[in-house]
Amino acid sequence: MSSLNFENLKALAQRFVSQLLQNNYDRAVSQFDKEMKTVLSEVKLKESWEGLTDQAGDLIQMTVLQTVEMEGHRIVSVRCQFERVTIDVQVVFNNKGHISGLNFMPTEMEYHPPDYVDTSAFQEVEVTIGEGKWELPGILTIPHVVSNDTGTLPGVVLVHGSGPNDHDETIGPNKIFRDLAWGLASKGIAVLRYDKRTFKHTAELTTDSISKMTVKEEVIDDAILAVNLMRTRPEINLEHVFVLGHSLGASIAPRIGQQDPELAGLVIMAGSIRPLEDTILEQFTYLYSLSGTMTDEQKATLKSLKVKVARAKDPELSEDVPSKELPLGISASYLLDLRNHPTEEILKNLSMPMLILQGGRDYQVSPTKDYEVWKRELKSRKNVSFHIFPSLNHLFIQGEGMSTPQEYGVEGHVSEEVIELISEWLKNYSKGYDN
Repeated sequence: MSSLNFENLKALAQRFVSQLLQNNYDRAVSQFDKEMKTVLSEVKLKESWEGLTDQAGDLIQMTVLQTVEMEGHRIVSVRCQFERVTIDVQVVFNNKGHISGLNFMPTEMEYHPPDYVDTSAFQEVEVTIGEGKWELPGILTIPHVVSNDTGTLPGVVLVHGSGPNDHDETIGPNKIFRDLAWGLASKGIAVLRYDKRTFKHTAELTTDSISKMTVKEEVIDDAILAVNLMRTRPEINLEHVFVLGHSLGASIAPRIGQQDPELAGLVIMAGSIRPLEDTILEQFTYLYSLSGTMTDEQKATLKSLKVKVARAKDPELSEDVPSKELPLGISASYLLDLRNHPTEEILKNLSMPMLILQGGRDYQVSPTKDYEVWKRELKSRKNVSFHIFPSLNHLFIQGEGMSTPQEYGVEGHVSEEVIELISEWLKNYSKGYDN
C-alpha cells in the first residue's frame, strides 16, 4: 500500500467530488486509473452525475461519511446533501492513490411527521394541475368531513419559493409544504400542493425557453390553475379558497391576488417586496461574512456580483442582455417582469385579507428591511395581520444563533406556533365555517 493515508485520500475524494459539482469532468476523469478511464469516459461520467443532480437543487453541504479498507482498496464515502436529495459518492482508490472505482447512491430522506400532525384526520388525493404540455401532478389533502354536507371546508393553495421545487418544497431532510399541508389538514383545512413547472418539466425546458421565461410562466399561471381546481372540489367552499406563498411565492402572492380577486385572502410567509437582485447581493454578503474574514475569491465574487446587480438595475435593461451578465444567471426577461409588476404598487389596490409572517432569524428575507416594508405599506388595513417569530429561520423552523445554509440540512419542522396561527386566521376569514 502506498504512503497515502486516509487523510490524504479524504482530501483527494473531496477534491474529486468538488470537481463534479463544478462540472470539471475532464479534471475528475484525470484521477482515474487506466481501467476506470476505459469503463467510465468523461461523457458517461457527465451523463451519470447530471442525471442525478439535475433536479437536486442547490448543495447544502458536503461531508466525508466514512473511510474503509477492503481487499487492498481504500474507499472514501462523501455525502452531498442537496436541497431535494442526498447522494453518497463512494470513491475507491488503488494503492497508488488513483480512482479505481466509483458509485453514486442517491437516498431520499425519510419524513417523520411532527407531533402536531394527526394522520387519521385527513386523506390525500392525487390530482392534476392544468393539462397538456405543462400539466403538473399535485396532492390534495382533505380533512375527513364528519357530516354529509359538501362545500364546507376552507382550502389553501401552496405556492413555492424560487428554483425547481417538488410538491413538498423539499429542502434537505425538511419538507416545508408537507408540514403545512398535514398540519393544517389536521385542523380541518384542505390544502393543495403540486410540483413546480421547473421541477416536473426540466427536460422540456430548453435554453431558449428559459431565457424567455418570466415569473408568470414559472409560477403564476400554475398557481391560478391550482386555485381553480380547488374550487371545483365538492368538499371545498369556493368562496373560502386562499393562497399561501413562501419566499418567492410570498413575494408574488399579491400579484396572484390581483389576477384572481375572488380569492378569500393571502398568507405571506417570508416574502420580499424589494428587487430580487438586492436580496441576492445581501444574501451573498451575509454568507461570506459568517467566517469573519472574506477570502480573496469571495471578495472577487462579490465585486463581480455588484457589477451584475448594477446591470440588472439599469433603466435601459433589455431582454437582449445575456443571462451571464446578470445576477445568478437569471434572465433579463425574468427580472424585467418583476420590475414591471412592483408589489408595492399592487398592494395599493388590493383589498383582500392578508397574513404576513416572518422568521426573525431569516437571512434570505430580512426581518427589518423586508418585513418592515410590508408593515409600512399595509399598517392601516384592518384585515391585514402581522407576526414575526424571533427564533425561526427562512423555513420557519426553530433554531439558535445566526442562520446558515447548513442549518437547512438538519431535520426540523415548521413551528407548531406557525401552524396554529395560520389555521386560526384562515378559519376567521372563512365565514360560515364551523370551528
